Amino acid sequence: MGTVLMTRSATRQDGLGRRVVITGMAGFSPIGNDWSTIHDNLARGASGIRHIPQWGIYEGLNTRLGGPVEEFDLPAHYHRKALRSMGRGARMATRASELALEDAGLLGDDLVSSGALGISYGASAGEPDAMADFGNMLIHKSTDGLNANSYIRMMAHTAPVNIGVFLGVRGRIHTTSSACTSGSQGIGYAYEAIRFGRQTAMIAGGCEELSASEAAVFDTLFATSTRNDAPDTTPRPFDSQRDGLVIGEGAATLILEDLEHALARGAHIHAEVVGYGTNSDGRHVTQPDATMMERAIRDALADANLSAEQVGYISAHGTATDRGDIAESHATAAVFGNRKPISSLKSYTGHTLGACGALEAWVAIEMMREGWFHPTINLDTPDPKCAELDYLRHEMQPIDCDHVMSNNFAFGGINTSLIFRRWS
Repeated sequence: MGTVLMTRSATRQDGLGRRVVITGMAGFSPIGNDWSTIHDNLARGASGIRHIPQWGIYEGLNTRLGGPVEEFDLPAHYHRKALRSMGRGARMATRASELALEDAGLLGDDLVSSGALGISYGASAGEPDAMADFGNMLIHKSTDGLNANSYIRMMAHTAPVNIGVFLGVRGRIHTTSSACTSGSQGIGYAYEAIRFGRQTAMIAGGCEELSASEAAVFDTLFATSTRNDAPDTTPRPFDSQRDGLVIGEGAATLILEDLEHALARGAHIHAEVVGYGTNSDGRHVTQPDATMMERAIRDALADANLSAEQVGYISAHGTATDRGDIAESHATAAVFGNRKPISSLKSYTGHTLGACGALEAWVAIEMMREGWFHPTINLDTPDPKCAELDYLRHEMQPIDCDHVMSNNFAFGGINTSLIFRRWS
């Protein structure tokens, strides 16, 4: 152990804070609830998109497509009392966090309740069914259906609060309810909390549960795919024949930890977080700004003290919306040119909203460790309006690299970029 500590500086080379590593990862996704299953589905090009017949009851809703997580069992200690304040999203988030702590070797450790472990976790919103209960009150002037836990399930910070109560966490809680960047900001703020000495470790990530109401958000903008009879053919990020996004669900948790603490306890390290950039467009709520996307990417590179050439792969936001794909591709090309491998996990899972930043970071790290990267499925002919990039298509590509970037861009003009270093 002493030798390792001597060969690994616990402070960054730029002298700006501590080094931050990832020691635990777990999650739930439309293509699997563990890395082995996700790996196999990525390798097979197997989509998690399904026709959702239950949505046919909603007049005016055009899309019938979604990316559901397969049902999962919860252990016996998730008893009725523990679950009554949790919606589906919070349940996925809490179980993913418990599994990630187990992966990190910290489940049951004194660190969890010491105050030195915090939470930075987000979702677009709380449980839709709980929101409907309050909506029913306003419409029908009746509190029927409301109970003591209705607000707890509805509130924007329901996931991190439920994680904290269930696991007994006493450190700081950051609630990152920032739509499609909720998960990536969760990781970014956790990284900063440890880097600048505010916490020793953090539970970080994001979650979202599948809901017709969230599909309707994009449906009203004519931004959803309506290939309802051909779910395997959509979404199609960056493709000339794309017709919009598909909503998905999931949760992913990464355990971030101070390097010195991780080494001292002999932890297995998955990767290092080395760069984070985030900003806002300050221009329009739903029309993305390529200039500010580019700046977030450059800020992450500067934070990591890396050149663009040192990044080996980019996990794209890649929603399969016209304006989003075009703006993102041009922002990426402005920094990296046209020779940087890039692909979108959303082609498999749909847009998991608050979960996507964490799910995509988890998958990118796993692929970097194994030396291959998934293609964007359904990408047959890149849209000529998108920038020319090295879009990975059709099959997995072996790529050996030391750094990956994961980018996300949200409603409200919120942009994030994360960079992870392979741990050897």
